Amino acid sequence: MQKKTLLLRAAFWSALVLFLAWDFARAPAINLRQEPPLIAAGSGQVVEGGHCSAAK
Repeated sequence: MQKKTLLLRAAFWSALVLFLAWDFARAPAINLRQEPPLIAAGSGQVVEGGHCSAAK
């Protein structure tokens, strides 16, 4: 039973690391100067999306 758990843990972490590496390699670079501010309440700026959304 312990070997099965160890194998599942290793498979999970391997898949997670591979997915993050693939995502980092495929994602376009983010220009932080075009991102909306984290807190824009009351600033008069129109919010187009969340702070993590890609800039247009």
